[in-house]
Amino acid sequence: MIPRKFAPVLFGLILSGLMSFIVSGIATFRAAGLAPNFMGLWISGWLAAWLIAFPVVLFVAPLTRKVVERLTA
Repeated sequence: MIPRKFAPVLFGLILSGLMSFIVSGIATFRAAGLAPNFMGLWISGWLAAWLIAFPVVLFVAPLTRKVVERLTA
């Protein structure tokens, strides 16, 4: 079991992985259609996107929480 203190990092890892997977799949499909190498293109694009998305999520999440706190009662 992973210690609870790592929950925000694990959350960011899973969230960024899932979101980049879905968005890169849509973008790859729109750019290449169902090309014979679609899966390879998708996975390649996803890994590149995830490398960017994970640190961005870790950096942006605390800022986003503060904005949400100010926008909600």
